[in-house]
Amino acid sequence: MTTAINIHGSGVFLLIVREEGKNSGTEVMQMYVLGVDVGTGGTRALIMNEQSRIVASAIEEHEAFVSPNIGWAEQRPEDWWRATKLAIRKALANGELRGEQISCVGFSGQMHGAVMLDNSGEVVRPALIWCDVRTEKQCKDLTERIGGELLIRLTCNRALPNFTLTKLLWTRENEPENWTRVRSIMLPKDYVRFRLTGERATDVADASGTLMLDVAKRDWSSEVLEAGQIDRSILPHLYESTEICGKISAAGAADTGLVVGTPVVAGAGDQAAGALGMGIARPGSVSATIGTSGVVFAATDCPALDPQGRLHTFCHAVPSRWHVMGVTQAAGLSLRWFRDRFMNGYIEDRRNPYEQLTAEASTVAAGADGLLWVPYLMGERTPHLDPNARGALIGLTASHTRAHVVRAIMEGVAFSLKDSFTIFHEMNVPVTSIRLGGGGARSILWRQIQADVYAHEVEVLEAEEGAAFGAAILAGVGAKIWPSADAACDSVVRVRDRVQPNDVSVPVMAANYAAYRRIYPAMKSIFCA
Repeated sequence: MTTAINIHGSGVFLLIVREEGKNSGTEVMQMYVLGVDVGTGGTRALIMNEQSRIVASAIEEHEAFVSPNIGWAEQRPEDWWRATKLAIRKALANGELRGEQISCVGFSGQMHGAVMLDNSGEVVRPALIWCDVRTEKQCKDLTERIGGELLIRLTCNRALPNFTLTKLLWTRENEPENWTRVRSIMLPKDYVRFRLTGERATDVADASGTLMLDVAKRDWSSEVLEAGQIDRSILPHLYESTEICGKISAAGAADTGLVVGTPVVAGAGDQAAGALGMGIARPGSVSATIGTSGVVFAATDCPALDPQGRLHTFCHAVPSRWHVMGVTQAAGLSLRWFRDRFMNGYIEDRRNPYEQLTAEASTVAAGADGLLWVPYLMGERTPHLDPNARGALIGLTASHTRAHVVRAIMEGVAFSLKDSFTIFHEMNVPVTSIRLGGGGARSILWRQIQADVYAHEVEVLEAEEGAAFGAAILAGVGAKIWPSADAACDSVVRVRDRVQPNDVSVPVMAANYAAYRRIYPAMKSIFCA
């Protein structure tokens, strides 16, 4: 039999569990933290105890984003809040926990979105989210106004349509009646936290993706704000990811089942939070994640700068750390595209068609008999930053089979991620360990392909729980379960398996990668014609 006593002190709630029996009289204090990830497709709430065990989670889907025109993508922030309220309540119920047992809350979320609020805190218009790319004109105008080299020095990044600032400029130019009402700007997760706490706050990791942050100084850039004519007063207060930036309000508590006064940390954008959940905290640690897109993420102890702007350089969720990140637009999407377009009616195992495709691909030797796939189905970010780039299947012969095509797609995605490692080498960014995430980590074949393409041992974790897990880790640091993010990663993240590169396959992959790198320059005139 156990009884529970709730203690509240210094903003931290503890649950004391008294166990009866031979250990009667001893008291074990159990702490729980809540991580919330506000993604594109839905919001996930995850509850973790101080032993780093996930005790409950829940997901609530969002309304699909709206695309009124080609290249546009909008979502209603109010729907994120609806989903968050439900996800938190479901997670508490699934874990048979009460709100007072949550010691601290952390957030992560989709980056780059532009949430605009009026003087009363109401949403002015639907948010322009990360994949909205309507702002090419604003990118060019801003770059001309500031100068491309200076913009990279100030923000460590080039002006891209994905970034928040360009979305604000588009709104001011095209919807002046809406812009005159704007009194506050927020990123997606920060709007949800605003509804939960009433505080206008963000973290330096997520703010790095706005194009308004001086990434090296970890503060808003006065020069960029002046050039963009953005009033600093409409921006949220900046915090490090592990800092407490607010507490649950009475309204937030009533909506979610949490308790008034529960501390909330600033959290991080989904990429930094997800990387932290994989233990990518110290310099030398790198993750390669294949989801719909692909991301190569390396922690650094200084703001490493690519003068050409081919990589993103952002603040890390770990204080006094930064990270460099390369992005492949259509990584797992390439395989899904092939499945959806060409495999309808031909999948034998309806439960997991990817297993059938990869099983076929595993019968083909490394190199796919010279067949090459260029995964630029959605343009490409790293290294080309070219929205007009297009995908290509190169080297087809009459002897190639479906298995060859699938293998070539998987290898081509790895080649695209390899481009980021090539730039890391140019920038002297250390790579001592590579951890795999996403679907690329769950596929035995894709693990081996990546080890062979990177010519480096790769690691697979016992569990990969995504950005909500990283948000919970940050909440754990805020609740003093761990003294630092480094200590949390050391305690929480565990490697399950290591895959060594195949000595026979590595030179084949190196030769094919060299050929792959020649495809884009050769076909650029066709893409842009």
